[in-house]
Amino acid sequence: MATDEHHPTMRPATASRPPTARALWVEGEGVLAVRDQPLEDPGPEEVRVRTLASGVSRGTERLVLTGRVPASQRDRMRAPFQHGDLPWPVSHGYLAVGVVEAGPPALRDRTVFCLHPHHDRFVVPAAAVHVVPDGVPARRAVLAGTVETAVNALWDAGVRLGDSVAVVGAGMVGACVARLAAQVPGCRVDLVDPAPERAVLAGALGVSHRTPEELDGVVGSHDVVVHASATAAGLALALRLAPDDGEVVELSWFGSHAPEVPLGDDVHARRVAIRPSQVGAVARARRERRTPADRLALALRLLTDPAFDHLLGPEVPLDDAPTVLPGLLLDDAGGGGPCPVITYGA
Repeated sequence: MATDEHHPTMRPATASRPPTARALWVEGEGVLAVRDQPLEDPGPEEVRVRTLASGVSRGTERLVLTGRVPASQRDRMRAPFQHGDLPWPVSHGYLAVGVVEAGPPALRDRTVFCLHPHHDRFVVPAAAVHVVPDGVPARRAVLAGTVETAVNALWDAGVRLGDSVAVVGAGMVGACVARLAAQVPGCRVDLVDPAPERAVLAGALGVSHRTPEELDGVVGSHDVVVHASATAAGLALALRLAPDDGEVVELSWFGSHAPEVPLGDDVHARRVAIRPSQVGAVARARRERRTPADRLALALRLLTDPAFDHLLGPEVPLDDAPTVLPGLLLDDAGGGGPCPVITYGA
């Protein structure tokens, strides 16, 4: 018997497809791809989030893309909700902002921040998302994790009224530290970076821009010194700018690269210390009174400041990320702004 392929009763049944998410993965050194993967329905204490934007943390994600996370640190460097394992294939990242599509009524339709990789939708425990305050645009809110790191650094550094502060390195973290330090009454903040174009960024953040050449020969000039350049030259300069019996708060993580530290200079005679600061634990000065959730909530409130918009750019649609992001992350010149923002469409 002949069949009529256009007759509705004669069409083969089509099984419903399970919901999927589209996710950015590191497939190998310098290689990114967008994958489809299953998306489970949220449970009673979970939320499903539709992502609006996610920020790319240049320093960390450059190390992941180039396979420079040491084997001994791969477990420690796992991102929350990471898929796969370092070095690769892995879906990494931790600066996502989206809208809750499903979950507890108090969170439904709210804009939230979550430490999650670059996926267009994801399901996580409700406790893992943090409501973005009114007055903070979703695009700016991707900086919450970076501002949180800066808050921790300033707690470690103990900036006081009227201090002179040097921040060496004008990337995402350094720029956030400089902006927050500039809000302390009486503080003078120098953002030190070799790129002349960083003068525009420094002006937008309300701080001074200095190049290393301008500080050649200057010793012990600042009360507080924070290093965030991830370069040996930057660390050497930070040690020189620190006061006698002072310290450098170290925010750079060099991965498998071992920088030279100029201990043969006058560091011993001047008794300058290096204090690592890492966002994995609340700074000791506040650890007894603040939780990580308190710290992140503070970072989100601080993002009502529109000056942080100058740290964002360029925007990269998810579909274009595999071809665009490697160039941005591997180009030390910056590629248009400290924090590339991945967008996800309507």
